Amino acid sequence: MTTTSFLLRNVTVVDGTGSAPVPGQAVVVEGRRIAWIGPEGSAPSTAPENVLDGGGRTVLPGLINCHVHLTADGAPDLFAQVAGDTVSMATLRAAQSALATLQSGVTTVRDCGAADDIVVELAKAIDRGMVPGPRVQAAGRVITMTGGHGHFIGREADGPDEVRKATRAEIKAGAAVIKVMATGGVLTPGVSPTQTALLPEELAVVAQEAHNSGRRVTTHAIGRAGIHNALLAGIDSIEHGFYLDDELLELAVDQGTFLVPTMLAVDGIILNGRAAGIPSWVVDKAEAEAAQQRRSFAAAVSSGMRIAAGTDAGTPFNPHDDIAAELGLMVQHGLTPMQAIVAATGSAAENLGLAHEIGTLEVGKLADLVLVDGDPVEDITATGRVLLVVKDGVVHRDELAGTGPAVPRAA
Repeated sequence: MTTTSFLLRNVTVVDGTGSAPVPGQAVVVEGRRIAWIGPEGSAPSTAPENVLDGGGRTVLPGLINCHVHLTADGAPDLFAQVAGDTVSMATLRAAQSALATLQSGVTTVRDCGAADDIVVELAKAIDRGMVPGPRVQAAGRVITMTGGHGHFIGREADGPDEVRKATRAEIKAGAAVIKVMATGGVLTPGVSPTQTALLPEELAVVAQEAHNSGRRVTTHAIGRAGIHNALLAGIDSIEHGFYLDDELLELAVDQGTFLVPTMLAVDGIILNGRAAGIPSWVVDKAEAEAAQQRRSFAAAVSSGMRIAAGTDAGTPFNPHDDIAAELGLMVQHGLTPMQAIVAATGSAAENLGLAHEIGTLEVGKLADLVLVDGDPVEDITATGRVLLVVKDGVVHRDELAGTGPAVPRAA
């Protein structure tokens, strides 16, 4: 074992595949990767100073949040914050959000839209070790119709040729995933959440260009017509999906399309409301759609549609360190705790196209680990009681007592 290796002993392993928890286990990390997993009594010999004692707690793969906006911080008026921020302020805010995310046990995120290439560049800075944060798959600017949802963080484009050029421009700018708007939304003034935005032929062009470049494509889609258009176009992931019905769910299941429900986004708006400073037009739209979102999610669960966790962090009163609350809502409305864990680990990694590297605890994969106090398979709220966070083999949070100084830690 090298000095950059360590052993995490006395843990129950929940590996992210949906398999039953296995108590009495140990995990060996060498450099950036998992080198060994198995019964503690059979663990390789390790210098005492390189051993972490998990105290019988549960170790999970690093959690994955498939929908965040790092340049926003949950302010009551997101539109005003984004419009008012300079590039410098938005960059600092994004770095602060990234740190909070990592400390919460989320080691990978998909940022679903930010202006000025801020998060594309932040992702590079995190990869280079310049600032701490989760692994970031950044969409860059969203692609939306003129005046459409998210135009203030997007490239406005109309017609297949303009949309094709906009998609290629985002690929050139370094977007790791493409985000497109199939419908209106709650947080853009003057736009109805259910209105149809980009048309089927426009969405098809986005999917074609993204897939040609080896990237996945996701879409904001609330209304039924927009969801249908996105499914016909071959979009990989539906964000929000408030108006899924039997026909759409059958199509989504057949295609293997993911749903990222983002239940916290509506909750944050409704539970805090106008008195907290959220604009009335935002609250009105959220209140009108909340019940339908819950029905749609329950139907998706019953249908067997693939589900990946995402919070829409950065929207009003929706902080970057609260994925546990999203998992709780998913359990409340249809998933078992184990299914919710898989939605934030193995399935989320598949949704991002990163399952070969992250999402499950397996030998050879990147050493992204989170140790939680309690049994999340029995009580999903345990995912919020984080004691240890490891990303790429480096400890970024350690609330355990008596850990050795030789264990690699972030500066």
